[in-house]
Amino acid sequence: MAGMLGPGAVPPGFQWVLVPDVADPADLGRDGHPRTGMFVPALPLPRRMWAGGEMVFSGTLNPGDTVTRDSTMGDISFKSGASGPLGFVSITHLWRVDGQTRITERQDLVYREDPKPGRTANPTPAEDWLPDSVWQITPDPALLFRYSAVTFNGHRIHYDMPYATAVEGYDGLVVHGPLQALWMLNLSTTMLDRLPHSFRYRGLAPLICGNAVQIEARHQADTIALRVRRQDGVVTMQATATP
Repeated sequence: MAGMLGPGAVPPGFQWVLVPDVADPADLGRDGHPRTGMFVPALPLPRRMWAGGEMVFSGTLNPGDTVTRDSTMGDISFKSGASGPLGFVSITHLWRVDGQTRITERQDLVYREDPKPGRTANPTPAEDWLPDSVWQITPDPALLFRYSAVTFNGHRIHYDMPYATAVEGYDGLVVHGPLQALWMLNLSTTMLDRLPHSFRYRGLAPLICGNAVQIEARHQADTIALRVRRQDGVVTMQATATP
């Protein structure tokens, strides 16, 4: 089976530590990401979020593989939300080994304006679940630093407290969206004893470092529904894994 994890196969989501986007310091924006206008077109909105995406697995990555990534810019659109204007960018990555695609991935990025005083979101707690499987995690600054380092992610909201709070308006250091997706992907893989055929995820609310969360999963029709839920009941990210 294409998604079966054999002995020694690399962990699910490992492609995110490969082929990092390395930019010279002069080419970084104020947030630590490569500035727009290089690969991503120049946008008039300064705050960047990895808001969600989808992965389709045609095979696994294994030790000794030489992996290449081909990236293509997709749709770019603008909308207006409760927090103000939003810019949406879709990027497709093909992860290949010996010319064969192992992972097809779409990443959804969102760009926003700087926060305005007095404008705060109050997410509603989600309904209770009776999950089939639960993991409990409390992300701390060391975890965020290590994940930023291994993925070569320079986004300052994950390690620079003054920047995260004073410039981008968060209540503390922000837990990476891909890290939360990684928790759910690994939980679904553990439940299936193999990679899912596809995995779709979407961010709903910020997760601030130091807040304990539950990674919850339940069988739902022909899929596995997953979510990251804070102690106050708010879901920060949700996902669907298709076997």
